[in-house]
Amino acid sequence: MLPRPYWLEQIEAAWKKRSIVWLSGVRRAGKTTLARMLDGAVFINCDLPSEERRLSDPELFLDGLAPGTRVVFDEIHRLADPSRLLKIAADAYPSIQVLATGSSTLAATRKFKDSLTGRKYPVYLAPVLWSECQGAFGPPDLERRLLHGGLPEALLSKESRPEFYGEWIDSFYARDIQELFAVRQRAGFLKLLRLLLAQSGGLVDYTRLARLSGLSRPTVIAHLEALCIAHAAVLIPPYSGGGRREILKMPRAYAFDTGLVAYARGWTNLRREDQGGLWEHLVLDALRSRLPLDKILYWRDKSGREIDFVVRRGRAVDAVECKLHADAFEGRNLKVFREHYPRGEDFVVTPDTKKPHSKRIGGRKVTFCGVEQITRW
Repeated sequence: MLPRPYWLEQIEAAWKKRSIVWLSGVRRAGKTTLARMLDGAVFINCDLPSEERRLSDPELFLDGLAPGTRVVFDEIHRLADPSRLLKIAADAYPSIQVLATGSSTLAATRKFKDSLTGRKYPVYLAPVLWSECQGAFGPPDLERRLLHGGLPEALLSKESRPEFYGEWIDSFYARDIQELFAVRQRAGFLKLLRLLLAQSGGLVDYTRLARLSGLSRPTVIAHLEALCIAHAAVLIPPYSGGGRREILKMPRAYAFDTGLVAYARGWTNLRREDQGGLWEHLVLDALRSRLPLDKILYWRDKSGREIDFVVRRGRAVDAVECKLHADAFEGRNLKVFREHYPRGEDFVVTPDTKKPHSKRIGGRKVTFCGVEQITRW
């Protein structure tokens, strides 16, 4: 079992803000295993008919719990009316701490008649972070983490298992997409998913995706929204202050897991140039574990100059560049970006920087650090 103290700390911190914590993440990300790590919690597997019958009268169930009890409702969306149970727990039993898990946001299913606004605190469980790999199963191996991905079962496997990802895609479609969104165009949906995996990290061209997948443009947009709600993909919008030569509308789409990206691209080993693009995914995971998603953007102009990630911080914007090696950073794109947006701090995140340090580059202080030292936010 992979220890995950960071996420246990996130749940504890969330409980200090709300009595209901919504733990979401893709299938096999380790939500159930993490929930079982909570000492003394009452664990309810909502997949079981017997547990559903037990929860049919929420007041009767909650009355049987002592104040201060912690209870886990695993896969709560399997219940007929999950939002009713959580609303009653939040309003009438605030001393009971609830952790509810699911593969998506609450918006994903019509079963949730109430989004529980103001009653819940969301925690998104990312695939195993690079910082979690440090000493977890021997010396950290970046190529292994990038190629195997961050789903615990695949990551802990001694060898890369392509069949794992094929089975994951089938299960994801059947149990998440088809059940929650009633998508019936299996072939078109899976073709679109594989296209997005193959170009993960690239700009989204809806018209081109529609042509290649054989779906209509509105259908592509709807399917991509479903993928984002189910945490299989994330759209990063462009940052712009209104410059005419900036990318204004096209988001970048990232798949949730590097192992799945490598699988879709047919990679069984990684070249240096392959690792660079996948490292960007790990930096995004680290940012998402610390920041609301709406604060994370990218910047690109029509000459192709870009900043990997831009973090909004009040009236300032911080720049985050992702490099495999610190000496690969040369600063030209950052110089152009800062000519337009001088307020903010600059970071270069690399896997080979063990201790944060700063350099003067182009008259600006640039901080070099690893993902485990991204603590500015």
